[in-house]
Amino acid sequence: MRKLTITEMGRMNAEEFRASEKMPLVVVLDDVRSMYNVGSVFRTADAFRVEAIYLCGITAQPPHPEIHKTALGAEDTVAWRHFPTALDAVEALRTQGYTIFSIEQCEGSTPLQDVKCQISNVSSQKGYAIILGNEVKGVHQEVVNLSDGCIEIPQYGTKHSLNVSTAAGIVIWEFARQLLIL
Repeated sequence: MRKLTITEMGRMNAEEFRASEKMPLVVVLDDVRSMYNVGSVFRTADAFRVEAIYLCGITAQPPHPEIHKTALGAEDTVAWRHFPTALDAVEALRTQGYTIFSIEQCEGSTPLQDVKCQISNVSSQKGYAIILGNEVKGVHQEVVNLSDGCIEIPQYGTKHSLNVSTAAGIVIWEFARQLLIL
């Protein structure tokens, strides 16, 4: 086997990406502290053509060298908006008809592998939002309260949480698998 070159991969350029159809998913970052995590989420969002990223509260905004270090330019291709709080972002998403899920360990959380049961009408015609929280405190309880549900990534080791950018990648992949029929 031989690794493919960048040219052989046939990736679209930034202009083609911006004009392309997006997966109907918005990723909301609720007070994420690490700019490297923010950049990593941008890069994953680019890989799966996520509609947008909403940066809330203390979450850093591009342009910034630390975001760019892990985003590798995805901060220039993926649409993003800043909101003073994640509550403001949720209100905006709700008025646009999005179904909103916090990625959090809550009473009654749906395991990620069962998410299709909770969102039974998965369709590219409907918008979805996932909210990922602060590296220490998670998604604010007030935001959880306004969510349509919570999705939990099952974990089987001794730790009770994943890095926020890792969690984003896992959940974005599952939505892509269902919405893009991969």
